[in-house]
Amino acid sequence: MAKFSIEQKIQAVERYINGHESMNEIAKDIGVTRRVISDWVRLYQENGREAFLKSYTNYSAEFKMNVLNYMNETGTSSIDTAAIFNISSPGLIRTWKIKFEIGGYDTLVSKKKGRPPMKKDTKTLPAEGSVEELEARIKQLEMENAYLKKLNNFSSNERKITNQIKAQVIYELKEIYEVVELIKVADIPRSTYYYWEKRLNRDDKYAEVKAVIQSIYHEHKGRYGYRRIAKELKKYGFSHDPKTINKLMNAMGIKCEVRMKKYRSYKGNVGKIAPNILHRDFTAKNMNEKWVTDVTEFHLFGEKRYLSPVLDLCNGEIIAYTVMSRPVYKLVGDMLKQAVMRLRPDDQVLLHSDQGWHYQMKLYQRTLKQHNITQSMSRKGNCLDNAVIENFFGLLKSELLYLQEFESMEHFEKELSDYIHYYNNKRMKAKLKDLSPVEYRTQVLEAA
Repeated sequence: MAKFSIEQKIQAVERYINGHESMNEIAKDIGVTRRVISDWVRLYQENGREAFLKSYTNYSAEFKMNVLNYMNETGTSSIDTAAIFNISSPGLIRTWKIKFEIGGYDTLVSKKKGRPPMKKDTKTLPAEGSVEELEARIKQLEMENAYLKKLNNFSSNERKITNQIKAQVIYELKEIYEVVELIKVADIPRSTYYYWEKRLNRDDKYAEVKAVIQSIYHEHKGRYGYRRIAKELKKYGFSHDPKTINKLMNAMGIKCEVRMKKYRSYKGNVGKIAPNILHRDFTAKNMNEKWVTDVTEFHLFGEKRYLSPVLDLCNGEIIAYTVMSRPVYKLVGDMLKQAVMRLRPDDQVLLHSDQGWHYQMKLYQRTLKQHNITQSMSRKGNCLDNAVIENFFGLLKSELLYLQEFESMEHFEKELSDYIHYYNNKRMKAKLKDLSPVEYRTQVLEAA
């Protein structure tokens, strides 16, 4: 309905009051319904020209309740009641009545438009060193940790951390922590957060396909990347470009998590390169005769872990290993310290590795000389020269990662430790007469 000025409304009313035209004729002439003309006439009759001079009023809950009580007690219609109380539209009264019947008096209280103001921190700061200050600090750290963990999940796969991602993390945590505090941690303007919050509340046209992606992802225990999931979706009637699926998975904070990559530690010649003395002769009659080692990388939950084991070729036993979050020299140095503890005075070991930078370090090579260990290295870019340790990494992938789900990186580390114990002590090997490496060492070698 078109808007009418005060004078146009009064002219329409006067046309009717003067008796020259009916309400239907006036309504048809100016393009409104008969009820509108009727409402204007009633308002004019009760309140005169003042009824149309009244600007918009934010009616109080008490006023609304009085109007409803009057209408209930007198039995007047909403049109008559609107005219009596000089309310611009009878429809407002009908709306108040419905709200009151559904939710009671509280629903009549007018809510301020726009987003609610940020809560001001009026609390007095706890005394320094007090229990309250400690508790507040712990809560702050918990919030920061929760924010960073979620942010890490959303920004996995080396994506740029955008304001949209930050806002989505805040949106998911706002039921637990104060928005004003989360915004400080995220370091984004308040207006930016609410800009993105409005869009997060919109209906998602990809909601259905996202649910199926989530189902496929968990069905395959995180082993499928976006290309395989795009193919799998076709079985459910969804046909989307793999790039679209990749974007959706990134927005959902999921990706192919269970992935064991061959860690490439080669950085050129940073030290002395040893010759390939092993020459793929992976047999050994005695313990501490030939050892092989390498480093591999695990990438789960947006984090990385590096495993550095030493394997004895006599029985295939993992005699030492270290796990760290970074591939620093200490990863290999600590492993070597563990391994040399297994040596006996007369042992002469050949230790084979690739040409990784750790194994070229003077400190590493000096430790080998101190314990009478001969160093051997694979040829550059030839993983078959160290096939036994590569095979062990393959078993880890097929028997641990692909067969089990992990709740966290800490859970994975524990299961990794348990698997190595299982591999050494329980897992039978055909070439060891169906004994485990430890059983073979204790029963066969010691008896010989």
